[in-house]
Amino acid sequence: MRQFLIRVSFLMGLVVVLGRVPAQAAPRATVPNSCQLDSVRGRIQHVIYIQFDNTHLRRDNPNVPSDLEQMPHLLTFIQNNGTLDGNHHTVLISHIANGILTALTGVYSDRHGMPVANSYVAFRPNGTTVFPSSFFYWTDTVNDVVSTAGDPNFGMLAADGRNAPAPWVPFTRAGCDVGAFSTANIVIERTPFDVVKVFGAGSPEARETSAQQARDFEGIAVHCAQGSPLCTPANHAVDDLLPQEPGTYTGFKALFGDKYVGPALISGPLRDLDNNLITDPISGLTGFPTNFSPSATQTLGAIATMQEAGIPVTFSYIADAHDNRATGLAFGPGQAGYVAQLKAYDDAFDKFFKRLAQDHIDKSNTLFIFTADEGDHFAGGPPNPADCNGIIVPCSYSKIGEQDVNLNALVTLQTGNSTPFSIHFDMAPTISITGNPAQTSTTTRQLERDFSKLTGVNQVTNQTDKLAEALIDQTEMGLLHMLTADPARTPNFIMFAPADYFFLSSGSMTPSIAPGFAWNHGGIQNEIAQTWLGTVGPGVLKGDTRTDDGSGIVFSDHTDIRPTIMALLGLQDDYTHDGRVLFEVLNPSTIPHSLTVRYGTLLDLARIYKQINAPFGQLSLDSLPVSTRALASDSTNDAVYTTLENKIANWRTQRDAIAGSMKAMLEGAAFQGQAINEKQAKQLIAQGQALLNLVHACASDIASCEQ
Repeated sequence: MRQFLIRVSFLMGLVVVLGRVPAQAAPRATVPNSCQLDSVRGRIQHVIYIQFDNTHLRRDNPNVPSDLEQMPHLLTFIQNNGTLDGNHHTVLISHIANGILTALTGVYSDRHGMPVANSYVAFRPNGTTVFPSSFFYWTDTVNDVVSTAGDPNFGMLAADGRNAPAPWVPFTRAGCDVGAFSTANIVIERTPFDVVKVFGAGSPEARETSAQQARDFEGIAVHCAQGSPLCTPANHAVDDLLPQEPGTYTGFKALFGDKYVGPALISGPLRDLDNNLITDPISGLTGFPTNFSPSATQTLGAIATMQEAGIPVTFSYIADAHDNRATGLAFGPGQAGYVAQLKAYDDAFDKFFKRLAQDHIDKSNTLFIFTADEGDHFAGGPPNPADCNGIIVPCSYSKIGEQDVNLNALVTLQTGNSTPFSIHFDMAPTISITGNPAQTSTTTRQLERDFSKLTGVNQVTNQTDKLAEALIDQTEMGLLHMLTADPARTPNFIMFAPADYFFLSSGSMTPSIAPGFAWNHGGIQNEIAQTWLGTVGPGVLKGDTRTDDGSGIVFSDHTDIRPTIMALLGLQDDYTHDGRVLFEVLNPSTIPHSLTVRYGTLLDLARIYKQINAPFGQLSLDSLPVSTRALASDSTNDAVYTTLENKIANWRTQRDAIAGSMKAMLEGAAFQGQAINEKQAKQLIAQGQALLNLVHACASDIASCEQ
């Protein structure tokens, strides 16, 4: 995990995580009668959502078992009791914040406001830039996070410019308390600002030191149903304020921080699965892990306690296992420390499932969702010995770490272009030119051309690499769901680089190995884009997620998680999802009848919908080389650029119209019981396929396409 980027908004102070009774003394779980999860026959009584950071289904080294293979208690639980989709995908740009937020909401980044993470650019009115963190509380504005931004828009921003609907609302409206542990933007993440915001200026909480506030209030929250016995004045509950929530949201309360959550649940501190107080691995002090990087035993211990205390819906996050948080260095595949951490994670899941079973929380009454925010590319040399497997023969690495490059200096050195710009530090840097010139300005276009020429010498392979594997500007960003309702947070263009590289605005112009960071993500490579989704519980079929027509594993992405959960629970959001219900993995008896009639047509519609609309669907991937050619071109009157940009804009217009109709049909079938109009569906399928063919033909012969 990238310590200086991933949660830059958090103070280094630690949140004290309070303990619980020993695991063997856990009480039998009960769900308050007020919680009305409207699943078929009422079988789903609990929801346990767990999102990993950078935890892999596939092997990074063919000889070394993958992360999930080294967690057999989790892997077996999913495979034996539910479905495992290995063709699941993230969004652009692939990082923790937008990965979690997309999965929580079921909409792409252009509709929740965070297309770039784990920080993003904000142009001030004078054309200079700041980079707010992507981690903040749900109702914070850009100015709340960085007071000098000059931007009053909400960070979590819907397409209409209002605060994006909060993901816990349908559950609390249904009478269910919702617990959160280390989950992006639904817990307090910044002190002192959000403590003052939640508890009020002049409150005892606001008068604490910032370090004490971090220990007391960050990282843990319970959003309560109306009348919940947890959210009382005695337990220090506060108003759960969502002033722009659709349909209004008044009379709801919440608990924030373990100072109040722990005592409200079990009259004592929360602990991990081994009954240990949670401590920070860097400082060794008791408290919530620095940079919100909890281990499996810490997260699973906390949410088990919540479930046992009658909180039926929990959302949580587990940090990656490939970083050595004690030393600040990264592990490579099969390295002893990496293997040991995965073994600890596996032991934690073994204890977790056994403990839940004692509480009568299992696959018979609980919907389990497991996923990872994105994949990674391992940046490093070959292992020693070459045939190491990590389990019997540990691996070691003489070269390990990403290739760090001072991008601003490199541009000037290699092209002579000294145009001032700022970047989002990443393997996919966003380029924000000082003054924010127009997309077609001479300044922007020349800098794009110069970026297309950049090269770097990889210090592991000794090969000279072209650094711009893809270039996109605001036209292509629109196609990829990266333009929000706030134009101030839109960069001028973005460069997607080879997976070994990471770009900054300081340091050496020559690529240099950074041993602290060896797991790159954010780019367009398949190993980064493709992740996995595990689903277990009542109504979920068993086995790999393959389509009935035998065409292969289901393509899905993070937006599909939310509508699938809501369909299983019989709940609805106050908005239309960008994702669709993964009905292929669900028992027909547990989903609306409208999803089972004309099944073949519905399946074809859903598949084409994802391919034209998903950031890693065929249309988006085919459009990338066209965009790259447009930005790199230097023709008379910029004719090539204009021609290709117009094509991309037209593709987006067509895509939005077709996908909008498809989305309405899929949502109507899933949540309004509307029968599929087969004639209309087949027309949309044909239109979607024709658009895919058109874009693919252009990508296959760009020289002809640019005429």
